[in-house]
Amino acid sequence: MATPRPALGHAVDQFHPDLPVAVRRSGPSGVLARGLVLGATATLALTLLPGTAAADPEEATSAAQAAQLVARAAHDLEVVTEQVNEAREILAQQQAAVQSADRAAAEARSQLDALDGHVRQVARAAFTASSGNGMAELDLLMTSGSAEEFVSQLATLDAIAGHTDEVLGEVAESAAAAERARTEADAAQAAAQRTFDDVTTRQARLEADTVEYQAQYDALSAPQQQEVVAAHAGQPVAAAPAAAASGAAQTAVDTALAQVGDAYVWGAGGPDAFDCSGLTQYAYAAAGTSLPHSSRMQATMGTAVSRADLQPGDLVFYYSPVSHVSMYIGNGQMVHASTSGQPVKVVSVDSMGGITAIRRIAG
Repeated sequence: MATPRPALGHAVDQFHPDLPVAVRRSGPSGVLARGLVLGATATLALTLLPGTAAADPEEATSAAQAAQLVARAAHDLEVVTEQVNEAREILAQQQAAVQSADRAAAEARSQLDALDGHVRQVARAAFTASSGNGMAELDLLMTSGSAEEFVSQLATLDAIAGHTDEVLGEVAESAAAAERARTEADAAQAAAQRTFDDVTTRQARLEADTVEYQAQYDALSAPQQQEVVAAHAGQPVAAAPAAAASGAAQTAVDTALAQVGDAYVWGAGGPDAFDCSGLTQYAYAAAGTSLPHSSRMQATMGTAVSRADLQPGDLVFYYSPVSHVSMYIGNGQMVHASTSGQPVKVVSVDSMGGITAIRRIAG
């Protein structure tokens, strides 16, 4: 489980619109594409934040600017943390693919060895004597009741030998294919590991920077600190959930609401602390539905629905690319794990600005 981080709010583009955007930008976003071997080949593309090692955190010149910098820094950290979550999911899938490929290769090799050691020996021994002097044919001739029976038995043995060669060829090709799959799975796992290492390094750099921003945040007045939190986390409201359309969705809503008050921890998936995608994953696991611990990956699950069709249990996503997820509970409300220092809470579904996607997991 991740270590609790400094209490920071998240950013929204509308936060302090009268101020210039005073956030460092040290380079263009990079894109990592990695192949997956999971039955068929897919592609993972993580759009990474600009590197942060080249520049020190910016010093705010006013309390308002400090609030803006704190909010933006926390949002950057959430984006990278969700990328770490996704990279961890992909790495686990690749590790499972390697194990599966290893088992398939071992099974194919075992079948080939068994055929080569037994079936081939039996069929060939029955057709041709070990000395190669035609004694098998002579045995058939001496034991056959007629010339027709001899020809029939000889043809049968020939067919057995031919079929054995065919089976051996097919199994040999399967063994070769399994070996190729294992090689590809090993390469994909190595690529996934590199992706994971890269984003965790970026996460560590951002975490180091947020220590400096935390000092600026601590210098803010209580109202300004609250404004930073409200800009993303939303002001808590009394939960007024509506009935879900299915038992699974209702279970997910009830489970998510039962976590209200639990701590926010980067990368946590319960049972006592959560990040945004960890909470929705945990809630739907209770309903018997498996979700990845990644907001971007969850945004590809289930069925897309419109804002007008929102139902309790639907997952609501924010930012582009997606880096935050909440669960709709009805009556214009959602429950989410919002940001470090803020517990799981119920807020307005519009408290974080524009919604970028809605997915129905169970309906």
